[in-house]
Amino acid sequence: MINVVFLLLIFFLMTAQISPSAPFDIDLPRAVGEEDAGDAALHVSARGAIAFDQARGDAALALAAQHGTGPLRLQADAALPAATLARILAQLSDLGASEVEIVTEAQ
Repeated sequence: MINVVFLLLIFFLMTAQISPSAPFDIDLPRAVGEEDAGDAALHVSARGAIAFDQARGDAALALAAQHGTGPLRLQADAALPAATLARILAQLSDLGASEVEIVTEAQ
């Protein structure tokens, strides 16, 4: 019986998807709302650095805009200037992103 348990444990460890870590530290803004879905997201640092999966900069914006079905999740640092966020959202819209969700941290 213990062999079966270990085989199942190994199976689940091998087939589980581990979510990738954020490319840089982000301090999310605080808000009240639903829990985070935990999918891939576009990351924006306080200095305006942009990352999506392994892509950086404008390539990350283009890749994120074409990411697939559902809204694009945007994890922007709370210290990011609003003008920079507005510019990034405009670029995403120009690239074809129709829905963008800004991820926040629960209060």
